[in-house]
Amino acid sequence: MAIRQREDTVLEAKRSKTKPPPMFKVLLLNDDYTPMDFVVAVLQRFFGLSRERATQVMLKVHRDGMGICGVFPRDVAATKVEQVKSYAKQHQHPLQCVMEEN
Repeated sequence: MAIRQREDTVLEAKRSKTKPPPMFKVLLLNDDYTPMDFVVAVLQRFFGLSRERATQVMLKVHRDGMGICGVFPRDVAATKVEQVKSYAKQHQHPLQCVMEEN
């Protein structure tokens, strides 16, 4: 009894299309109490912005009520929000930081 092997069969790897993870904007919200210099320092410290760019974002927060600090994957964004809130609280400022899906 002969066993036939099929040598003409070609298996192709099926590429699964994975979507990139959702990204989240981290936003600072304006208040009437947090000093502008403190906001600039937060932007430099936690988001790696230059002094000039941090000042631009701070002015946007001041004028428009909110400003985007950066866009990150969910876990990074959540960590940055908590870091900013904790730092502001330690320094007795009511600065609010939130995240929303981009």
